[in-house]
Amino acid sequence: MNESNIDWILAIACFLAGIGIGALGYHLLNANVARNQKVRQRLAETELELNQVRDALNDHFAKATDLVTNIQRQSQELEQQLSQSADRLCDDLQLKRRLTGTGADEIPAENDEPSMPRDYADGGRGTLAEDFGLRQDETKEKEQTQPVRY
Repeated sequence: MNESNIDWILAIACFLAGIGIGALGYHLLNANVARNQKVRQRLAETELELNQVRDALNDHFAKATDLVTNIQRQSQELEQQLSQSADRLCDDLQLKRRLTGTGADEIPAENDEPSMPRDYADGGRGTLAEDFGLRQDETKEKEQTQPVRY
């Protein structure tokens, strides 16, 4: 074989190897692009679902707020109706006070001042005392039975 034929064969082999490596690289890079597109599509779909859930939740809370407002309004109307009916029809003074909300139990007593919190009960010593949990008999025994230290 001639040396010139070997050069041509080597050049053709390198060209074919380059084509193979290029095709392999294109395939690997293109696969990542396709995967990224699928991930982006799934992300867009989940964001759309999340927005729909948020909108539905906002609508739900708005409707719940309207219903609570209606219940409060109807409750106030019912209280007013009861108090007006009690004023017209009822002779019992205590019942009228209860219905109108001016009962004697709602007036706070002025002489009942809250006392300072303590860490002990009446007649006892508390946990903040210096000798809490110590017995005098045991401390004397411990002092007598301890060995001499050098």
